[in-house]
Amino acid sequence: MRHARLLSTLVLPCAVLALLVGATGSAPASAHTAEPQTSAFAVASASSSLVAVAAVQRPDHVVVVVMENHSYGEVIGSRAAPYINSLAGTGATFTASTGVTHPSEPNYLALYSGSTQGLTDDSCPHTYTSADLGSELIARQLTFKGYSESMPSNGYAGCRSGSYARKHNPWVNFTRVPAASNLTFSSFPSDYTTLPTVSFVVPNLSNDMHDGSVATGDAWLQQHLGGYAQWAETHHSLLVVTWDEDDKSHNNQIPTIFVGGPVKPGSYPEPINHYNVLRTIEDAYGLPYAGASATATPITDAWNLTD
Repeated sequence: MRHARLLSTLVLPCAVLALLVGATGSAPASAHTAEPQTSAFAVASASSSLVAVAAVQRPDHVVVVVMENHSYGEVIGSRAAPYINSLAGTGATFTASTGVTHPSEPNYLALYSGSTQGLTDDSCPHTYTSADLGSELIARQLTFKGYSESMPSNGYAGCRSGSYARKHNPWVNFTRVPAASNLTFSSFPSDYTTLPTVSFVVPNLSNDMHDGSVATGDAWLQQHLGGYAQWAETHHSLLVVTWDEDDKSHNNQIPTIFVGGPVKPGSYPEPINHYNVLRTIEDAYGLPYAGASATATPITDAWNLTD
C-alpha cells in the first residue's frame, strides 16, 4: 500500500506532462496574478482525474477547518492557544500565509472557489454557477461535505440563525453542490473512515474566534477535531487549520497548519494564500482548477513521500 501511494504521488502521465509543457512552455505563474476562468492546466488536470499531480500527496481524507480574524502572531506562540501550537509543532506551519482580502466572506469564497466572486462585503444571500471545489470532487465521483456548527438543519439556506452565519459557508452558494452536502456539524462522523474525500468544517461565531477568544477557539478545536488529528497521523489523511483573514493589523498574515500522516513537519516560509491551498487540494485529486487556483503554485515541499 505504501508503494502504491508513493506511485500515485510521483507519477504524472506522460501525455499530461507533454500537454503541460506544450501548452505553457513554463511553470505556472504566481498565485497573486489575476483570476482566470480557464487554462491549459485545467485541461491537463481533467486528463488525470484520479492521479495526483507530481509531488503533491493524495490523502485518503482531507478536513479543512476555517477559523476567524486573527493574525499569525496572535495565535502562533500564544499561551492562549496551546493545542493549536502543538499542531504547529508536529505539522507543517506556513509562516508567510495570508488571506486574499477583507472582509471575511470573500476569503471563504476564494478558498473554496478560487475567486472572491467580485464580493467586497459580507452580504447574503448569493448564488454562483462558476467552478467550485465541491462540484469538482463530485464530478470525479469523489465526495464533498461541508459541516457548519449551529446551522439549524441539514440543507439550510438561510442567512443567519443564532451563532450560525451563511457568510462563512461558501458551498451553499454554488448551484452544482447538492443540499445533501450542506450539513450541520452534529453530522460530522465519529468513524473517520466514513468521512468524505474532502470536508470543510466551520465553527460557529462563538467558537471560530470571531466573537469568542483565541482560548475558546483553541479548546473547541482540541475537543472536536483533536481525535481526527490523531487519527490522520496513522491513516494517510490530512487536517488543514487556517484562518479567513487577520484582524487588519498584520498585513493579512494568518496561521495555516497542515497535520497528518502525509505531512513533513517543519516551518515553511514560502508565501501562500487561499488560492495555493485550494490548488494543492485540487492537485491531490487530479481535479480541474477553479478560478485563480489555475495560476497558483501548489504546495509541494511539505509532504512525507514515504507515508
